[in-house]
Amino acid sequence: MAAVGSGGSTATAGPGAVSAGALEPGATTAGNVKHLVLFLHEAVLVQYMDTLKLAVPSLIYTLQNNLQYVAISNLPAATFQVTYQLKILTTALFSVLMLNRSLSRLQWASLLLLFTGVAIVQAQQAGSGGPRPLDQNPGVGLAAVVASCLSSGFAGVYFEKILKGSSGSVWLRNLQLGLFGTALGLVGLWWTEGTAVARRGFFFGYTPAVWGVVLNQAFGGLLVAVVVKYADNILKGFATSLSIVLSTVASIRLFGFHVDPLFALGAGLVIGAVYLYSLPRGAAKAIASASAPTSGPCTHQQPPGQPPPPQLSSHHGDLSTEPFLPKSVLVK
Repeated sequence: MAAVGSGGSTATAGPGAVSAGALEPGATTAGNVKHLVLFLHEAVLVQYMDTLKLAVPSLIYTLQNNLQYVAISNLPAATFQVTYQLKILTTALFSVLMLNRSLSRLQWASLLLLFTGVAIVQAQQAGSGGPRPLDQNPGVGLAAVVASCLSSGFAGVYFEKILKGSSGSVWLRNLQLGLFGTALGLVGLWWTEGTAVARRGFFFGYTPAVWGVVLNQAFGGLLVAVVVKYADNILKGFATSLSIVLSTVASIRLFGFHVDPLFALGAGLVIGAVYLYSLPRGAAKAIASASAPTSGPCTHQQPPGQPPPPQLSSHHGDLSTEPFLPKSVLVK
């Protein structure tokens, strides 16, 4: 699923339309539950064409979640975590193609660095001669994680485009996504495991470990929304880097994963690329200026008695604080 952090209020047309501002989750009380139901009926069912727009990203998110399970079943956890950062690359490319967003040189360099790091990790995985579980197929795992990254990038940018092109509030859009995702998930379950579910029950096989995964996924989705709303992309970059490190440590302790110099190099490049891509534009300009070759000291002299030239404001055009990653949508 996707979680987003900002959006406008919903304005519904027609008789009986209810103000969305009074029906946000924080403002809803027991006294206006009826109004909330009427509002949802108007926004979800009456304006069904607007709701149908969310069917595309919802289908893609459902597919993406299943692809992640296929990938993690066929790759070591650390390798999957590093490779899955390709979603940053796919999201950036779809942003350029669909939203006409421009990327700086440092962004393109960090994306190239990211791709190089992932390629090194995959080369290490392919050339590793260590023991491997018999039921793991690295080729299938790589194909699944690449497809998941492509779907993640497209769905995230498509969802962002929908948010920016309509007046629907964020919580309403997430509700619509959840409705489609639940329906599509149930259809897929009936198609693949319908007989087994009818014979053994819906919750057959729900061990404590399975419930832990379910709760962790739900809690992670809420955390994404909190990150978008209260944190910046530098913190998100550090969190991503920390997740790679923790996944590697857990793989070593739980599955006997071996870290060789090639994997360490690739993972290090990915972590560095994530950090560079997450830098605010002002910090990126400072890094570019510091790394640019200089031809010598400045020879320009200010004429005597003349006031110094005006300095450009550090907040002009919000360039110094504009993050590289879009904060309007963040996909898990």
